[in-house]
Amino acid sequence: MQTLRIKTPSTDGAAGDAERTGTGPGRDLSPLLAGAATAVAAVGATLALTDAGTPLRGPCTLFFLLAAPAAGIGAALRGLETFGRVIAALAGAVVLNMLVAQVMLAVHRWSVRGGVVAVTVLSLLLLLPLLAHRERRSRKHTQE
Repeated sequence: MQTLRIKTPSTDGAAGDAERTGTGPGRDLSPLLAGAATAVAAVGATLALTDAGTPLRGPCTLFFLLAAPAAGIGAALRGLETFGRVIAALAGAVVLNMLVAQVMLAVHRWSVRGGVVAVTVLSLLLLLPLLAHRERRSRKHTQE
């Protein structure tokens, strides 16, 4: 049998402070990456809706079609760990895109613009309960 040793944080306060307080150079990277991902997704949706003939249209639109529903699903799965939430959100985004494509093909209304609009609307509908919950919580805190 193997014994696992747990390392306790140092009491001198020098090396472990940045890790415990959440500050440091890597801490400021998340908002930057989120902003860049939002910009790329917005460019992808815009390029798809305007039918632009640029080589960036395909990759950026694909990123939008994965990121928009994944953001809505990931926001709804706050109780999971980060890795599990990312995997579940990406799987849900793929399923949502497949369902939109299947429905559009079944009713003979397939179009790139229609698919992007449908995924956008469904992604926003996934985010609405979260936004409503935050609004109710902020109103509750302002009344107290």
